[in-house]
Amino acid sequence: MAAPPASADAPRLPPPPAAAGDGPPRPAERSETACEDRHAESLDRLLPPVGTGRSPRKRTTSQCKSEPPLLRTSKRTIYTAGRPPWYNEHGTQSKEAFAIGLGGGSASGKTTVARMIIEALDVPWVVLLSMDSFYKVLTTQQQEQAAHNNFNFDHPDAFDFDLIVSTLKKLKQGKSVKVPVYDFTTHSRKKDWKTLYGANVIIFEGIMAFADKTLLELLDMKIFVDTDSDIRLVRRLRRDISERGRDIEGVIKQYNKFVKPAFDQYIQPTMRVADIVVPWGSGNTVAIDLIVQHMHSQLEERELSVRAALASAHQCHPLPRTLSVLKSTPQVRGMHTIIRDKETSRDEFIFYSKRLMRLLIEHALSFLPFQDCVVQTPQGQDYAGKCYAGKQITGVSILRAGETMEPALRAVCKDVRIGTILIQTNQLTGEPELHYLRLPKDISDDHVILMDCTVSTGAAAMMAVRVLLDHDVPEDKIFLLSLLMAEMGVHSVAYAFPRVRIITTAVDKRVNDLFRIIPGIGNFGDRYFGTDAAPDGSDEEEVASTS
Repeated sequence: MAAPPASADAPRLPPPPAAAGDGPPRPAERSETACEDRHAESLDRLLPPVGTGRSPRKRTTSQCKSEPPLLRTSKRTIYTAGRPPWYNEHGTQSKEAFAIGLGGGSASGKTTVARMIIEALDVPWVVLLSMDSFYKVLTTQQQEQAAHNNFNFDHPDAFDFDLIVSTLKKLKQGKSVKVPVYDFTTHSRKKDWKTLYGANVIIFEGIMAFADKTLLELLDMKIFVDTDSDIRLVRRLRRDISERGRDIEGVIKQYNKFVKPAFDQYIQPTMRVADIVVPWGSGNTVAIDLIVQHMHSQLEERELSVRAALASAHQCHPLPRTLSVLKSTPQVRGMHTIIRDKETSRDEFIFYSKRLMRLLIEHALSFLPFQDCVVQTPQGQDYAGKCYAGKQITGVSILRAGETMEPALRAVCKDVRIGTILIQTNQLTGEPELHYLRLPKDISDDHVILMDCTVSTGAAAMMAVRVLLDHDVPEDKIFLLSLLMAEMGVHSVAYAFPRVRIITTAVDKRVNDLFRIIPGIGNFGDRYFGTDAAPDGSDEEEVASTS
């Protein structure tokens, strides 16, 4: 649901209140004395240090880090790149993410306002997307101009709007995207791009955030940060000198030649399309509170209980053809008896679990593609046999229990590559959330064995499969392996991803109100690692910690 339609006169929220004890200033004092004091204080605080004798410091930002960016607040750690929990029983996103556009002049405080909104929202998953990442690749001539501060980076033509629009569309749909990493010291894109996932909220900030008609249509709320030009100039001086290695003369030259004219011609006119105008940027806590209240109402409309939906879907159906259950021989049934027994010691639990894992993986490998091949024996005779027809095999474990299956996979697959995905349940909402992933490069060419020891509702497994699909792994090359599954989990995964092969050693009929498999095996990770069970945990390992 979009924000109210913008009008020519967007509501301008009030400036921040005066400090207690100052008394209400008269109109003249408000426009002269108070504003001058505020300007002076801001300018003194933001001016770059003089005479330190230090060389300019190179720019370092979270964009250069390989790990997903984090925002640590007083309440929680917020992941600014992650998979949202908004999936229905079909494995698709039920509603698009809520996208906010933050526009305003250079150094107006857009990023600071964005971080204040994120902290006030107090939701675990937010994507913060900067327009600075989408500068176009410069030609050799343009590179020379940029080196001498003669290239206009504040013109709409400097940005790749086609890439911005396609990226934002995918993020709103919950898909993964590749975002370029821009180096301001060399005015070029870095070789490695970063991966972002869709989230509950997407905040897109940039000087030209409202300069493209197609881009405007993707934004559910448009906020213009209106900051005094003197403050913006001083902030830009400090940032470009201390973070981007520029000299003061070059910064002022670029500001007078390009930045200020561009603001007057392209940026300030976009204020009229904004739903809300925020004066004084990050200092306006009243405006931030009003924005957050509106966003909370929007987010409430997008709430979806994945587990509840899965619990009522696809039941009473025959088990799918993509399911393969290890033959229940007396040996297999005997090992199940041991590991299901609550009196079994940890040592025996580990030993017999490992035996079952080895049998399970050996069984799973029989479903890989093989082709005819002929080899010559030591006796000089031809032997018509079979050889693996794929490129490579990669194992991906869903932490933490899935990690216990890695040794068995390595024991039977020489030189297998290993990746990991961490999915945990939000203890407040009960929904799965992606916290971390590490996958080998070029995984799209491999057959992938996805490993988790128990699957009850299938919510975590479905999320892991979607992560693999986002990395271009074909659905029919994904094999989901689990020691124990509930029928609910089998149906959920098979319905959402009908070409994924599901392989297990046993399937139990029921799941109770706490989403535990009945009769089940208990919390596999706690029994294997010897940790205390979560009081409200389920058989699925997304509820367990990784310690």
